[in-house]
Amino acid sequence: MQIYDSVQKTKVPFNPIREGEVSIYVCGPTVYDDAHLGHARSSLAFDLLSRTLKALGYTVTLCKNFTDIDDKIIQKVEETGKSMQEITAFYIERYLEEMAALGVQRAQIEPKATESLGAIRQMIQTLIDKNCAYSVSSGDVYFDTSKDSHYGEISHKVTDEDTQSRVGHNSEKRNPKDFALWKACKGEEDICFDAPFSSGRPGWHIECSAMIEKYFHSNGQYSLDIHGGGADLLFPHHENEAAQSRCATGHELAKYWMHNGFVQMDGEKMSKSLGNSFFLKDALEVYDGEVLRYYLNSVHYRNDFNFNEEDLLTSKKRLDKLYRLKKRVLPGKASAVSKTFRQTLLDAMSDDLNISVALSVIDEMIAETNEKLDANPKDKPLKKETIANIEFIDTLLGFGGKEPFSYFQIGVDEALKTKIEALLQKRTEAKQAKDFASSDAIRNELTAMGISIMDTADGTVWEKA
Repeated sequence: MQIYDSVQKTKVPFNPIREGEVSIYVCGPTVYDDAHLGHARSSLAFDLLSRTLKALGYTVTLCKNFTDIDDKIIQKVEETGKSMQEITAFYIERYLEEMAALGVQRAQIEPKATESLGAIRQMIQTLIDKNCAYSVSSGDVYFDTSKDSHYGEISHKVTDEDTQSRVGHNSEKRNPKDFALWKACKGEEDICFDAPFSSGRPGWHIECSAMIEKYFHSNGQYSLDIHGGGADLLFPHHENEAAQSRCATGHELAKYWMHNGFVQMDGEKMSKSLGNSFFLKDALEVYDGEVLRYYLNSVHYRNDFNFNEEDLLTSKKRLDKLYRLKKRVLPGKASAVSKTFRQTLLDAMSDDLNISVALSVIDEMIAETNEKLDANPKDKPLKKETIANIEFIDTLLGFGGKEPFSYFQIGVDEALKTKIEALLQKRTEAKQAKDFASSDAIRNELTAMGISIMDTADGTVWEKA
């Protein structure tokens, strides 16, 4: 397997720290609001990575955190009057439900910052004891970037006016690049936690470093195999994580760093500050989760993604072809997946998750299978192998697992479904009474509604034409 390492800025062979095992940490959401398409893109990218590694025979341990202590969460507390726990629990549950709708497999480890305060305090204290961090008169604790001679080697960037403004200017900071490890309480109404250095709450960057050290065991050189997240996290978040972990532990945080591209709307980066954030919940109200998954994964994970409805509908037509083939080979049981098809698909995904090649391999399989079935519609071995091929696609890429007639009912509201089922029941009764004129009239009525039907041994099935 080859992956693109963001630090080396090239594709490199993937060699895990421990043979047969892979440890991955992905930066998760700050849970103060609903997930947007940027969150979905990141989750889908690393879900593909995890699925590919598993298909290659690795045992994968994936950790994705929830930041449930943050200034934005505290602002939400002030705005709503709800407790911090109420707000964060609600958005964590919503996030997990929406990711499940996209077919994203749950991480094995899902830590929260509030559950990791002991590890956070311990790491900060270690940095203070090593003279790599210092307190100021307010009680805030800062990391001293001058103590890390490798600072800047992750992102190849050592300053950024926009991101530096996030930590605010403090005249007591030793260096402009120094960042907050701990933010002291600002008043009695502030949400704070006790610590030896001051009552307060952790800074953003220290949370991930502490959680990684808590849940993963270093081999003396690295804490984990792969650290991932959105491209916007490379600096300052991942740069700062790497620096504080390096100084606290004496080893590197991750052997490889991977980052997914942005989601754009009308050419602009998805951002609440631009006012064009597209919430995932809104997309799921209009589009099926599997259709969104296929669309959002159709562009290589490192490239920026320009979301628009026209491309989504074109993407769905491509997915439709897989389900039309599946409908053609069912009912039946799977045999063994084609060795050639399996290997060709894995070769594509082993090349830094080359989804474009993978989807073209699937397109070729669909076309070739349809051609063979046209020549021999009763080819049972081919049908069984095709079912197995589709099951492997679902395992590796997370789509193709639906019952095909249900898939083609996507987009039909419940009221129309009820009407269709009622008409089908009347048609069945008419056929049983040998009233074929009424039966044909009902079929014609359904056709006019854009509904096609098929009589099978298990009854009549229908789909949206």
